[in-house]
Amino acid sequence: MSRVLNFSAGPSAIPLAVLERAQAEFTNYHGLGFSIMEVSHRGKVFEELHNNAIAKVREFYNIGDDYAVLFLQGGATLQFAQIPLNIYAGGVAEYANTGVWTQKAIKEAKIQNINYKVVASSEDVKFDHIPEVNFSDDADYGYICSNNTIYGTQYSRLPSPKCPLVVDSSSDLLSREIDFKAHNIGLFYGGAQKNAGPAGITIVIVKKDLASRVKDSVPTPLRYTTQIEANSLANTPPTFGIYMFDLVLDWIKDQGGLNAINAINEQKAAALYDLIDSSDFYKAFAKPGSRSLMNVSFATPSAELDGIFVKLAEQNGMIGLKGHRILGGLRASIYNAVTPQSVQTLCEFMKEFQRTHG
Repeated sequence: MSRVLNFSAGPSAIPLAVLERAQAEFTNYHGLGFSIMEVSHRGKVFEELHNNAIAKVREFYNIGDDYAVLFLQGGATLQFAQIPLNIYAGGVAEYANTGVWTQKAIKEAKIQNINYKVVASSEDVKFDHIPEVNFSDDADYGYICSNNTIYGTQYSRLPSPKCPLVVDSSSDLLSREIDFKAHNIGLFYGGAQKNAGPAGITIVIVKKDLASRVKDSVPTPLRYTTQIEANSLANTPPTFGIYMFDLVLDWIKDQGGLNAINAINEQKAAALYDLIDSSDFYKAFAKPGSRSLMNVSFATPSAELDGIFVKLAEQNGMIGLKGHRILGGLRASIYNAVTPQSVQTLCEFMKEFQRTHG
């Protein structure tokens, strides 16, 4: 069976070159006669891979030793709770509410009974745009989700507050260059399963001085400082996930780096949005100016046609186009691994579907 075109929102497409390299090395890593999954995470072979991956992240985001790069488990969901546990300092934590994932983070702040405040929200219009965000200078931190998979919205430019900025970048991780200094980023994290590899690894980049805020009452395994001191090896890490993540980093470098990746992503998104906007059949959910380069949420004139669209797309070798159950409609997730050719094939299918069902 030939490979389908994968527009799933996560877990998502992984570059074919990465899958093929992993396949070739699966039972015989670098000619050593074993799989990377079979050796100690404290041995020299894995240690070299692990540290090389950290070095590549530092290079892509141009960050220094004042930041720690951690490979953790538990997904973004655990980070919703772990962030206030570690970096809330008794003042106020401020959140911008742009959808389900920020709502979940806000819920965890409430559970911990910290002093938090929602300073911006687009909930009243069903999160169809990114609202203007102004964090207080003296907030313990300001929290955003840079890209919202369900609604197809994204910050075209991150805020630049005086307080430390916390960014959930799960669905646009490694898709564009980010100036950590200009945006005063204190903590930047994301699950790998959309742009950076398989599910099971969460990348957390945190300023060491911010991590040092943690209170003695926080359980040892939940402290960033625990993993910083152990180079993410306080417990057995997801070794195969880190290996795959490292291969994706190599693939990004081969594409020309984050700026080159971003240019391709802009090209792919423009093709879809231009088709949708020029049509009286399709309608995009997100407003111009807030539209995601990663997730294009749209719909046909009816839920019935949406269902037919998904079914026919699958018959034509395209999967993952059903919209999230909260929003409905359709969604094309066009992460780094989705090629421009795949997007062009989708566009041709959309034109034909409109011709036959419009």
